[in-house]
Amino acid sequence: MEIGFIGLGKMGFPMARRLIEARHQLVVFDTRQQAVDRLVALGARAASSPKDVADRVETVMASLPSLQASLEVATGTGGVIEGKRVRRFVDLSTVGSQMAVRIHDLLARRNIVQVDSPVSGGVGGAEKGTLAVMVSGPRADFEVLKPALEVIGKVFFIGEKPGSAQTMKLANNLLSATAMVATSEAVVMGVKSGLDPAVMIDVINAGSGMNTASRDKFPRAVLPRSFDFGFATGLMVKDVRLCLDEMKSLGLSMDVAEAVGRLWEVVIRDMGPESDFTSAIKPIEQAAGVVVGGAKGGHAGK
Repeated sequence: MEIGFIGLGKMGFPMARRLIEARHQLVVFDTRQQAVDRLVALGARAASSPKDVADRVETVMASLPSLQASLEVATGTGGVIEGKRVRRFVDLSTVGSQMAVRIHDLLARRNIVQVDSPVSGGVGGAEKGTLAVMVSGPRADFEVLKPALEVIGKVFFIGEKPGSAQTMKLANNLLSATAMVATSEAVVMGVKSGLDPAVMIDVINAGSGMNTASRDKFPRAVLPRSFDFGFATGLMVKDVRLCLDEMKSLGLSMDVAEAVGRLWEVVIRDMGPESDFTSAIKPIEQAAGVVVGGAKGGHAGK
């Protein structure tokens, strides 16, 4: 299948690479020439702009870091909307349902189908092809895309309503965000009282408290103090904010989500948007006066 791919960052690059390895023919674009060159060396063809991509293929995929980037790439000057050949735009980014509907409506004026396809599973999942791929859009277009999407992960058809896959992604990421900060608070409590954090994680993972943070993030990035899981704090905060906005628009009670949101606002304030999201534990540690993991968990300064 001929596929255009725009956005070759930490998530986009491995997804595009897997598509090439599966013998799909890719036309790629990114503002960073180095990323483009690496995929060209693997067999992709380079494009000069999103419009150029959309001039050359019927299906354009994009993996982009912000709502504004998705909007501009899809509908801006020199964007996919101006392409001569494009028939469908597949957004692998997380932009929330309201932005997805906005892009859908603008593209529909040019008879271009918007397919929402946010993914979950991090850089590791993108590398291994084990992402959860959530899709909403016309069923006929989904069936055309399904073989390609199965290259990057397990595919779930959420429905035909524009933006519904985005709602699913935000619900997922709220739980991921909650697990990270809740596990951080629980482990910091234990370390403050003298427990071994590694033993705590083993117990949690053998019991009913097991979650994605205790199972994956703590062993790989928190206890070793590497904080390199591969997902930026800024992106997690963006997703939590989008989820809160969606909940508000639906008139929902959201006490837990709002508390989680406040914690993540502290993390981005103290650690910065480019920090790894596993560094969420650091402000909690600082407030408690302890350090989790490393050679030995214990009181800060020891």
